[in-house]
Amino acid sequence: MIVLSLAEIADVVGGRLHRADGGAQVTGSVEFDTRQLAPGGLFVALPGANVDGHDLAAQAVEAGAVAVLAAREVDAPAIVVPRPAADETHERAFALHADKDGSGAAVLAALGKLARYVVRRLAEGQLTVVGVTGSSGKTSTKDVIAQLIEPLGPTVAPPGSFNNELGHPWTALRADANTKHLVLEMSARGLGHIAELADIAPPKIGVVLNVGTAHVGEFGSREGIAKAKGELVEALPEDGLAVLNLDDPLVAAMASRTKARVVYVGESASAQVRAADITLDDEARASFRLITPAGEASVKLPLHGEHHVGNALSAAAVALELGATPAEIAARLSQLEQRSARRMEVVTSPDGVTFLNDSYNANPESVRAGLKALAAMTRETGRRSWAVLGVMAELGADSVTAHDEIGRLVVRLNIAKLVVIGPEAAAMHQGACQEGSWGEEAALVPDVEAAVALLRDQLRPGDVVLVKASKSAGLWRVVEALLENSERSNGGDA
Repeated sequence: MIVLSLAEIADVVGGRLHRADGGAQVTGSVEFDTRQLAPGGLFVALPGANVDGHDLAAQAVEAGAVAVLAAREVDAPAIVVPRPAADETHERAFALHADKDGSGAAVLAALGKLARYVVRRLAEGQLTVVGVTGSSGKTSTKDVIAQLIEPLGPTVAPPGSFNNELGHPWTALRADANTKHLVLEMSARGLGHIAELADIAPPKIGVVLNVGTAHVGEFGSREGIAKAKGELVEALPEDGLAVLNLDDPLVAAMASRTKARVVYVGESASAQVRAADITLDDEARASFRLITPAGEASVKLPLHGEHHVGNALSAAAVALELGATPAEIAARLSQLEQRSARRMEVVTSPDGVTFLNDSYNANPESVRAGLKALAAMTRETGRRSWAVLGVMAELGADSVTAHDEIGRLVVRLNIAKLVVIGPEAAAMHQGACQEGSWGEEAALVPDVEAAVALLRDQLRPGDVVLVKASKSAGLWRVVEALLENSERSNGGDA
């Protein structure tokens, strides 16, 4: 963050000083976790499920914080902000669950105001803000964009999926006077959410990846989701750039909703940045010819799954806009690293079982992409394929049909084994059985522990296992347990 005095911060967020010297300066980072504080920082006191950050105020100052951003007076120097009136409190689906008295909403609102002020100050100089949204692939694409543009100048991007009203301003406040690029992932579970995030950190470049069925239970339809995702391109200035996926009609149609210049990406011959001659190796890693208005280059992605091609094209369009050449982009795409865990993360256990750990989250589109990658990795090699799947949450009235269709797709892709975890996902098992998978080919188990027991008994060296579900299902525990068991069995450290 830029250096600001407590008096300046209080003025920006509409707060008052409590037991604090207004001349004291925040020279470090803004944190909501006391373990991350360093000297000169500002602690954000948020209510949590187990601990209220206000109760940690003194501890935060001991850890180096100059002051605390709080909604009530605390036993430490603080900037105290007023709680919002009832009609000003947004009923966000992913707001703090522990916020019973409005203190969390007050502190989050203040955090957003501070981030807005800092970003606008930095945008007067060299800072360019890049926003990324879509029903799936946001985190992976954000990671790719960051890796493509980091050689062009200091770049800030969020770790993992920090993409809501807390993670978004927190990430924005990592930017300082040296930052050239700020890459932000933007999520929504209701209309107006992305518009709010864009107001905090106004984007110059906006990327919309796709419109799928994630959270369709809350939006009502894919068209409702498209309306929300399009708020990103509506926020762009006239001299900005909208990067739109031409292969998705609902995304392509967003061109009419922006004042900015539009660049289309995709496999369509009409896309300005496109992929041609796509091939997959036996690890489902894509190679293709990158075609741009500035020239062509060959790419070999180290990421697993053909769906990464579209993500790479969107990232390439951003990098082109910011000054990279096609050759530079292709070279960086071919050397990408996996930065966010549990997103098509490939790991092989000591006993020779390969896991595709894509357990961070799931929706029908991302599950299909994962299954296709699994099929590609096993089709030519003869290795046995396993799909270990759990519930896809927040699908509303379409939930049973969507789960049934996934079960049928498992059979059509010739996946050898299907393990469905939890009664909420039972329609997957039903769909697989009705499509022709019965006996021991498909199993429905009640919980993670039962799945681990089944897999521990039946997995053999060479098997490839996709593990995927919505984060609420906690399926990463399947991978962790099996890897731990394998390490113990092979004499390693658990």
